[in-house]
Amino acid sequence: MYNFLAFNPVKLHFGKNVVKDLGTSAAALGSKALLVYGGGSVLRNGSYEDTLKQLKVNGIDITEFNGIKPNPRVED
Repeated sequence: MYNFLAFNPVKLHFGKNVVKDLGTSAAALGSKALLVYGGGSVLRNGSYEDTLKQLKVNGIDITEFNGIKPNPRVED
């Protein structure tokens, strides 16, 4: 096994209409964002578009990784 140190600070935005502050918070951390999602409800309920808009308005370059399966099996 390799020795390593991992640092993973977490900031959660939770609640009604909190997505409006997402771009500002993300911009304070840097100029790039990785969006990881499955593709089902996030696309249907509008949160994907809202998130994309806030990130783009704040000058964040976005890389996307979609189609993630929940609880994947080893065979997948």
